[in-house]
Amino acid sequence: MAVQRINILGVPVDVCQKSELEEKILELMDRERPSQIIFLSIWDLLKARGKNEYAECVRNADLILPVSKSILRGARFLKKTVPVRYNPFDATISILSFLENRYKSFYMFGGRKKALVEAERNVKKTFKTLSVVGRYVGYYKAQAEEGIIEAIRKSSPSLVLLSEGVKNKELWPYYNRDKFNTSIFMYYRDAIGIFGRRIKRINPKTFERGHEIWGEVVRNPLKIFLLFPYSWYIISLVWNRLFKKED
Repeated sequence: MAVQRINILGVPVDVCQKSELEEKILELMDRERPSQIIFLSIWDLLKARGKNEYAECVRNADLILPVSKSILRGARFLKKTVPVRYNPFDATISILSFLENRYKSFYMFGGRKKALVEAERNVKKTFKTLSVVGRYVGYYKAQAEEGIIEAIRKSSPSLVLLSEGVKNKELWPYYNRDKFNTSIFMYYRDAIGIFGRRIKRINPKTFERGHEIWGEVVRNPLKIFLLFPYSWYIISLVWNRLFKKED
């Protein structure tokens, strides 16, 4: 069964069963052009509405995996096919396993130096036949960007995992897509920190319940104001169902 793309409030979201993920990743690896995977949260979905560069980035992504329960609820409310929700950490581990099974290569981009070195060590220990062909820290100086692009282009990794400290986040691969011939690009902010044991991953039970936002509120109380855009999301869903018809 092919991956199905639906629209929620004008934003594309892919319906990719977990049993289909490996086939989709292999398909992206075989393409003779760069590809991008996006983990889409509810806040990302709201940001991707309308006309802006991030919206264009999402629309041009090759695989858009929802990570928020609210997106699934929105699809159900609009009577669309309900997509599968992905935990970004678990999805990243699965994708690395697919690459390892086929002796593919991997480039790590982002994080602080100590975390990145430790992350590389742990990835090599866990995925023994996955070739790590390069790494570069995040929070880099602007003049380093050209060298980073050249290093990735020359090493032609199967996957480039971008993490914290990469300028423009998901937009980095989008802005630079014409500079690469191949490779899958995927941004996951906490990846290097988790692999480097500097950041604790979200408890799977907390994620399953959809309560991960409360941990973020504890760390940053100002995030309580996300209730306002979330309320706008609910209003938009109701308006869309009553007065609009999407493809």
